[in-house]
Amino acid sequence: MFNELVYDILIITYLIVALCLIGLVLIQQGKGADMGASFGAGSSATIFGSSGSGNFLTKSTSILAVLFFVISLFLGNMTANRVKATDEWNNLEVPAEQSIPEDTIPSASAEPKAANEDVPAADTDTNVPE
Repeated sequence: MFNELVYDILIITYLIVALCLIGLVLIQQGKGADMGASFGAGSSATIFGSSGSGNFLTKSTSILAVLFFVISLFLGNMTANRVKATDEWNNLEVPAEQSIPEDTIPSASAEPKAANEDVPAADTDTNVPE
């Protein structure tokens, strides 16, 4: 019971962290975003400018990424030894018994079956050299 509660809380936290991480990555501006504007301004030093100590968005993204991977490891560890519940419909080891009522079985037709003309007859000569 306790494991199921922890598992549910971790799954919900995992989804929230994943959505926040996606949102933060999409909000951020890339390093090459100022490259086009820098050619017109004449300041070529800002093309590959230093990233500095990082602002709030990059620090938040780093924290969420670490949290995402840690929760992934915990969830993987919790589900690795979990046994799946099987029901009788998914058990393929024992074949299901099928009973077909005799009135549904079609009777043999009086007409002979037509020979399959698309397939050539097999050679009956067994002394064919290989």
